[in-house]
Formats: sequence, structure tokens, C-alpha cells
Amino acid sequence: MSNVALPYLAYLCSALLMLAAFVALYTRVTRFDEWVLIHEGNVAAALSLGGAVLGFACTLAFAIALHATWQAFLGWSLAAMAVQVIAYAVLARLLRGMNRAIHEGNTAMGGLMGAVSLGVGVINAACLT
Repeated sequence: MSNVALPYLAYLCSALLMLAAFVALYTRVTRFDEWVLIHEGNVAAALSLGGAVLGFACTLAFAIALHATWQAFLGWSLAAMAVQVIAYAVLARLLRGMNRAIHEGNTAMGGLMGAVSLGVGVINAACLT
């Protein structure tokens, strides 16, 4: 294996594991079961979770691109996880009924939640520069 392939694989595998860990954590924190709702065709749940995943992925991408060490990448990834979960908690508190609306398939609310999560992720990623 070349000197380039090993770091690539380390970052790729680590990022995918961090992404999976984030999804597992995020879906435990939310007050609705995204997987069941998505399997039932609930677009609001898909938009909400999709925005959170993309927002977190933005921070992962910036952490990989901008930090020289794997340990720094892991540290920033864990911090980004916390920021995304906190953003969800704050928004759920500010928008009373948000969880129920997403559960009931309100795509406007799901889209808003996804957009806010994506926005938080992009801002969080930019803070790494």
C-alpha cells in the first residue's frame, strides 16, 4: 500500500464510522423514530435527518481537509457531534410542537429542521479555518 493510500483509508474509514456514530446518537436524541417514519414515507423525517447528516458531514470534510493530524480530526468531529445535537435541542425547545409536526409528516417543519442543521454544520465547519 502506498504512502498516500493508508492515510486516505484511515480518514475515509474514520469519517464513515464517525458519521454512523453521529446518526446513531442523533436518532436516539430526537423524540421520534426517524427510521420508522422514513420507512413509512415520511418526507419530513427524511428532510430533518438528511440536513443533520449533511451538516455533520460538512464539518467532517473541513476537519479532514484543514487539520494535519488524525487526532485533531477526531477531536473536531466529536465537537461537531455535540454542536449538532445541541442545535437540535435548542430548536426543539424554541419551536414547540416541532417533533410532533415532523412525526405527522409536516414537510415544512422537516425542511426547516434540516436546513437549520445544515446551516449549523456549515458554520461549524467554517469555524475550523
